Amino acid sequence: MRSGDFVVTAEITPPVSTDPAEFVARAASLKGLATAVNVTDGAGAKAHLSSLVGAYFLARAGIEPILQMTCRDRNRIALQGDLLGAAALGIRNVLVLGGDEPMAGDQPDAKPVYDLDTRGFLEMAHRMRSEHKLPPGTAIGGAVELVLGAADIPVDPPAGWNPASLRAKADAGADFIQTQFCMDIEVVRRYAARLLELGIAQRAAILIGVAPIPSARSARWMREKLHGTIIPEAIVARLEGAADPKAEGRRICVELLQQLVEIPGVAGAHVMAPQSFPEIAAAIAESGVGRRKRRAAAT
Repeated sequence: MRSGDFVVTAEITPPVSTDPAEFVARAASLKGLATAVNVTDGAGAKAHLSSLVGAYFLARAGIEPILQMTCRDRNRIALQGDLLGAAALGIRNVLVLGGDEPMAGDQPDAKPVYDLDTRGFLEMAHRMRSEHKLPPGTAIGGAVELVLGAADIPVDPPAGWNPASLRAKADAGADFIQTQFCMDIEVVRRYAARLLELGIAQRAAILIGVAPIPSARSARWMREKLHGTIIPEAIVARLEGAADPKAEGRRICVELLQQLVEIPGVAGAHVMAPQSFPEIAAAIAESGVGRRKRRAAAT
């Protein structure tokens, strides 16, 4: 991020399995294409292989992981312990999230924790890396080299728009922000321009969420089910009218990636494919954006 290279991250969900082989094999398709790969933490409020364990296996395979950690499932003591464990395993990147509510998953009677919110979690992790102490003052032995991230939902900013939540995350220590899907390039331009005006994009690298959407039906599902998703009707129409919607969805993603490189205030892209994971690597490779210098680095 500091070099000015356009950062491309992707995302993978660990399996419901004790055997990581297939998980690592899937992620291997992103090696050399994605700067780093998110490992989700109880995505959809469903149990999967631990994100910490998944991140470790990716790191061992030579893939830079981003460990997702939610506030939903752990109190502050457990969060501190897992941060220390991540650092001990050489996992440096941590994306702090609230987490999906248990009622959205397949065990709706599960009790959420939410001892800390995302801002409190970021502040705690930032103090641990900067002061080398736990919150009670206990010294931490060894290095705590964490790169902290948070999430945001892009908007088409109205006059005077001031994103208090995003600013608070930057103030709390977030180094990068990964956004929800925003497939409207003009909205991205206005969103990024406002974050530059406010000085936020200079403090936390903004990575815009995009996807190789495989069909018009998938696009409509994403808009309905994934809060904050922005997919213009023109993209839905392109998918609807395409002879090969899957290939068209990949072309749209490639076009967006190539345009994002040119937008001041955008440091990179976060490529997700909830229903078509193999398309992620193809879209990144075809776009050719890896290692390209972005137009305006957020430094």
